[in-house]
Amino acid sequence: MSTSIDQIRNIGIIAHIDAGKTTTTERILYYAKFLHRPGGVDEGTTTTDFDEEEAKRGITIYSAAITCKWNGHTINIIDTPGHVDFTAEVERSLRVLDGAVVVFSAMEGVEAQSETVWRQADKYNVPRICFINKMDRIGASFERTFEEIKKRLRGNPVALQIPIGEGTTSTGDSFSGVIDLIKMRALFYDQESMGDQFEVQEIPDAYLEKAQEWRAKLLESVAELDEAVLEQYYETEDIAEDVIVRLLREATLKGDLQPTFCGSSLNYIGVQPVLDGVTSFLPSPLDRPPVEGINPQPKKRGGEAGGHETRGPSVDEPMCGLVFKIQADKHGDLCFMRVYSGQLKSGSRLLNPRTGKKELVSQLWRVQAGAREKVETDSIDAGDIIGVIGPKEAVTGDTLCEIQHPILLETISFPETVISMAVEPESSADRKKLEDTLQKLSRQDPTFKAVANEETGQTIVSGMGELHLEVLRNRMQKEFNLSVRVHKPRVSYRETVSAAVEKEVEFNRPSANGNMYFKVKLRLEPFKGDKPISIKSQLKPNELNPELEKELMETLRLGVDGGGQVGFPLMNVQFVVLDAQSREGETSDVAVEAATSEALHGCIMDAKIQLLEPIMKMEVVTPDEFRGNIQADLSSRNANVLNSEWRGDLCVMEVEAPLSQLFGYSTQIRSLSQGRASFSMEPLKYAAAPQSVLKEMIG
Repeated sequence: MSTSIDQIRNIGIIAHIDAGKTTTTERILYYAKFLHRPGGVDEGTTTTDFDEEEAKRGITIYSAAITCKWNGHTINIIDTPGHVDFTAEVERSLRVLDGAVVVFSAMEGVEAQSETVWRQADKYNVPRICFINKMDRIGASFERTFEEIKKRLRGNPVALQIPIGEGTTSTGDSFSGVIDLIKMRALFYDQESMGDQFEVQEIPDAYLEKAQEWRAKLLESVAELDEAVLEQYYETEDIAEDVIVRLLREATLKGDLQPTFCGSSLNYIGVQPVLDGVTSFLPSPLDRPPVEGINPQPKKRGGEAGGHETRGPSVDEPMCGLVFKIQADKHGDLCFMRVYSGQLKSGSRLLNPRTGKKELVSQLWRVQAGAREKVETDSIDAGDIIGVIGPKEAVTGDTLCEIQHPILLETISFPETVISMAVEPESSADRKKLEDTLQKLSRQDPTFKAVANEETGQTIVSGMGELHLEVLRNRMQKEFNLSVRVHKPRVSYRETVSAAVEKEVEFNRPSANGNMYFKVKLRLEPFKGDKPISIKSQLKPNELNPELEKELMETLRLGVDGGGQVGFPLMNVQFVVLDAQSREGETSDVAVEAATSEALHGCIMDAKIQLLEPIMKMEVVTPDEFRGNIQADLSSRNANVLNSEWRGDLCVMEVEAPLSQLFGYSTQIRSLSQGRASFSMEPLKYAAAPQSVLKEMIG
C-alpha cells in the first residue's frame, strides 16, 4: 500500500564538508529502524557513502538516496556532498526536493560551503530546518553558530532547543543533553543503546534561567506570526504547544524562518528531535506549489508551442517527472526521477520533450543507497522519488511525461567547469573505448565535459576541480577497466573583448544554379548580461525575409560556440547585426551562412582580446602560529585576503585567488601548518588575467 502524499517528506541533508551530514544520516537510519547498527565515516562503513572512493577518502562524493519510515511518514533522504568539486550533486538534489536539513558544525560555525548550499536552497525556495552538530567538540558554541546563521546567511533561525553544556571540558560543563524549549524539558540520551533510548527530566537548575530566556525568544518569534496569538501572548505570556507547532510550520513552509536544533550525531545526542522536526515542519509534496512548464508541442488546431502548463501533486493529473541524476549500471543506466504528478507505471512509454522521442520505463526500483528494492506495486504515485531503468537517451534535467499530455519542466542549471586536462589511452586500441567511456561519464555527470581537439588529436576533459577529475580518472580505471595517461591540469580560461569592432562581408559568388549573394554587417562589443554571449538584431521590421533572418541568427548562435582567438569560449560579449542586404532569387541559406560566418570570425580575429581567468573564493582556517607563513604564501600566489576573523583559537581568512595559482595548494598548506590548517574554495567569478598569460599563449 502506497503512502498518502501528505505523509511523504522528500528532504536533503546539506552542509559544508565535515559538518557531519553522513553521520547524521546514519543516525537517522538507525533510529528509524532501517539499520540494526550505525556505521562510521572513519571506518568507511556508512550506508550512504557506499562507493569505494567515498569510503577510502572519508567524504561524500555522490548524492545517495535512501528511504525510511518515521512516525507514520515516509522520508526520502538524499545525503549530499559538502566538497565544492561536487556541488552539482547538491544543485540537482535541491531542484527536486521539498525540504532540507542544513547541518552546521558548532566548532567551525557557518563555513564557505555552508553559504553555497544555503544559496542553492534559496534559489529553489526550499524550506529548511537547521541542526547545529558537534556540540561535544572543544570550541563548540551554539550561540556563535546561531548568530552566524543570521549574519552570514541572512537566515532567520528560531531555536527549539539549547544545549546542556558545550564542548568537552574538565569542569563538568561538557555537552551532555538538550533542552526542549517547546515542552520545557531536558533530554539525556543513553550511550549504551547508542542514543536509541533517552530520559526526559526536569531542566537542571543551572540552565533554567537560560532556558527561560531562550523560550521567551521562541514565543516572541511565534507570536509575531499571528495577530490574535500576539494579543493572547501579551495577556498570558504563553502560547499553547499545538499553536507553536502550527505557526512554526506555516512560517517554515513560507521560508520565513528556520526551526533550529542542536546535538552531536557522533555521540548519539539530539538526532530524534531533528526527525520529529522533519515531519512536523518540513513540507509534504502537497505543501509545495504545482510545478510549472511549457507545452513543447503545437496545439492540434494551429498555434505555436510554448503555452504555460502546470501539474499538481495528484494521481489524477497527467504523469510528469524530472530526471535529476543518472547512475551507471551493468544492466542499464539507473535514472533517479522525482514524480511530480500522476502515476508512474513500469512498462509504460513516456515522452521526452527535449528530444521529442519516446522512452520506455521497463523497471521501477526503490533505491537504498548502494542497494535497491523492486517496487512491489509496479507503480509510483505523485510526490515520490524513484529509480527507473529503461530510458536510453534521457540526461540530467530531462522531463518525462505522458505522450498525450506533454509538458517541459524547467531543467537544472550547473556551474561552468573551471579546470581541464588532456587524457589519452595507454594504447591506440583503447581509443574507441575511451570515447565511449567519456560519453557515459558526461551523461551521468553534467559538470564533466570531454571535447576532442582536432588540431592536436588530444581529448580535453573539464571538471569542477582537481579532486573531481581525479575521482573520474579512478572511475575510468576501476569501473571501465581503462588505463589512461593524463597531462597536467590547466585552467579553463575565457575570452572577452576590450573594445567594439565591426565587420562587413559581402558574399557574391557564381554557382551552378546562378549567382549567390548576401551582405551582412556585424559588431562585436563588450557586454555584461545574464548570459555569457548575447546576440541582438538592429534590423528594421521586414528589412529581411523572416526565413533569411532566422537563418542569419541561427548561424550566429552556432558560430559563437567556436570560441575566440586563442580557442577559449567567449564571455561578456555581444554580437549585434547592424545591417543585412539580400537579392531576390540570389540569396539562399548557403549565402547567408557563408557571409555571416565570415563576418563573425572576422570580428573575433580583428578584436582586441582580453583573457579572463577563474577567481576562487577561499576560506582558510589556521592556528595563529602559522598565520604569517600562510599569508605570505597566499601573497606569492596573487591572492587577496579580504577579511579575517577569529573562531575560538583559529584565524579564519576570507580570500580571493586565481585558480591558476592554486594547483597543489592542499599539499602546501599542510606543509606550512604541520597539517593543522585547512581550506575550502568555490568558483566566484571570472576576472582579467595578466597580459603575460595571453602573450605566452599567442607565442
